[in-house]
Amino acid sequence: MSFLEITRGDSPLLLGLPHTGTDLPDDVAGALNDTGLARADTDWHVHELYAGLAEDAAGGVTTVRTTVHRYAIDVNRDPAGTSLYPGQNTTGLVPLTDFDGLPIWRAGHEPDRAEIDRRRRAWHAPYHAALGRELERLRARHGFAILYDCHSIRGETPYLFPGILPDFNIGTNGGTTCDRRIEALVAEFCAATPGYSHVLNGRFKGGWTTRHYGRPQEGLHAIQMELAQSTYLAAEAPPWALDPARAMRLRRHLGAILSALATWSPA
Repeated sequence: MSFLEITRGDSPLLLGLPHTGTDLPDDVAGALNDTGLARADTDWHVHELYAGLAEDAAGGVTTVRTTVHRYAIDVNRDPAGTSLYPGQNTTGLVPLTDFDGLPIWRAGHEPDRAEIDRRRRAWHAPYHAALGRELERLRARHGFAILYDCHSIRGETPYLFPGILPDFNIGTNGGTTCDRRIEALVAEFCAATPGYSHVLNGRFKGGWTTRHYGRPQEGLHAIQMELAQSTYLAAEAPPWALDPARAMRLRRHLGAILSALATWSPA
């Protein structure tokens, strides 16, 4: 399964990286129009942003990443296709539009139900099988595990939300996907970070991954972090270049959050 990249640490913390991949199989790429081929809705550089953080904390963190782009299939969506945000604009298991509401497939080449199911079995299911295995490994070792799902998005995306998104967007589905102390720990770090804004369970309350795995009563805790891309990119536009100074500054704060989570204990 070459599209999966897994690194194993010994702390109870696991990072999920569902949207950083840019790979498109030839048959998928051939069905996309120019808007789709631009891959604008990638979580640009997020795997680089988190790379190496908290590696010395309690034995380091585990990461699970897919290199397949979300336009092939979105591994952070309900495999049944149910919307996470009923009544709001969003994108589905296999998106039909980008985050500006523009079609991404060539006319007549939109994937049908059979094609969607093929992709679900090829990429969605194996990604979650890997996440599940690693979470079980960590829970067996520590008695609990923490999934921190890593995301980013343009801070101004009118099709999805009005105005400007805060810098740190923490999602726990209203406090149901993790111990409240974990939620408070992350929110307090963000609140104490000078020069950055944050919100808890605002527009982004946690995707399907957070909601599916977050069962704190079973020792499985999940929390999503959606970063505004202005916090680390030179511009929220092509070529989506990393701003080294912004990224370095942000990495210091993200590293502090991850170190605290990697050493957290429910006792």
